[in-house]
Amino acid sequence: MKGGNDKNYVVSQENWSLHRKGYQDQQRHQEKVQDAITKNLPDLVSEENIIMSNGRDVIKIPIRSLDEYKIRYNYDKNKHVGQGDGDSELGDVVARDGSGDQKQGPGKGQGAGDQAGDDYYEAEVSIMELENMLFRELELPNLKQKEQDNIIVEDIEFNDIRKKGLMGNIDKKRTILSALKRNAMEGKPGIAPIHNDDLRFKTWNEIVKPESKAVVLAMMDTSGSMGKWEKYMARSFFFWMTRFLRTKYETVDIEFIAHHTEAKVVSEEDFFSKGESGGTICSSAYRKALELINLKYEPSRYNIYPFHFSDGDNLTSDNARCLKLVNELMEISSMFGYGEVNQYNCTPYTQSKTVDTIKFQRF
Repeated sequence: MKGGNDKNYVVSQENWSLHRKGYQDQQRHQEKVQDAITKNLPDLVSEENIIMSNGRDVIKIPIRSLDEYKIRYNYDKNKHVGQGDGDSELGDVVARDGSGDQKQGPGKGQGAGDQAGDDYYEAEVSIMELENMLFRELELPNLKQKEQDNIIVEDIEFNDIRKKGLMGNIDKKRTILSALKRNAMEGKPGIAPIHNDDLRFKTWNEIVKPESKAVVLAMMDTSGSMGKWEKYMARSFFFWMTRFLRTKYETVDIEFIAHHTEAKVVSEEDFFSKGESGGTICSSAYRKALELINLKYEPSRYNIYPFHFSDGDNLTSDNARCLKLVNELMEISSMFGYGEVNQYNCTPYTQSKTVDTIKFQRF
């Protein structure tokens, strides 16, 4: 076909969906990865190599490989007869493969199997991808706007298009569209030439928005009764809690408190790596939390979230003090969380029996 300027054009009518196969395969792979993460999420979040990592590593998850469509010879083919009464309809079963009655499936049953198994490969997934799935619909509960004191958050948002700007911010689609319109009005259909007046650039504005401040008080029992498994479970929770807070919020402080008979504020590294021994007085952690709040975190300016993990084995004479201090914390907290790691549920006097008497809705 020829245009007005005697240039030759070729109109292709082939199926262009065939040229998108690479993209489609990539999409299928991403769907398989997402499906594998979803199915293995409970196991992935408790992986020890993740909990003890720096949070920037990648993990490997098994994914069943996908075979390309192709014609293959059926080695288990049985003889079938093709005649019928003439009243068959679409979808009727003509025959069944009898090989399944004689052989076990791949990797199933007892003894050695005689069928090939599925091929699996390990796909690398970053912890950031895992976080996106885990934290997608989570947020801090009862978060309220507090008195403004250093809680203004500045952000950059590309929300405007202009004719002047940096070449690195050029909007190619709008530039081409502008050139097409101008050339069409001049009677010269096509993209070229592109003039300076056709250029369009993405520009940004600084967004200033207030954001509520919050502090999370992470308290963990490190006494001798907290075994390796108990400490690991507590650290697993606090690991994902810190990742969640730093991913979703810009103005959230985290204080780490470790306690046995005495409580002290420790660094994040010590909190997740060091263990101690001794007896258990849980009230020491609550007292230290109140001291921190009075010293650094005014309740009128901060949303306060204390979280405490213990095995529940507390000094009996300390339970009354615990109840009193927890009630004091609840009066100024947006939410109070208590987790008891009791693997065998065999401790006769647990801390949970004391905290069960608390009737606050935010507990």
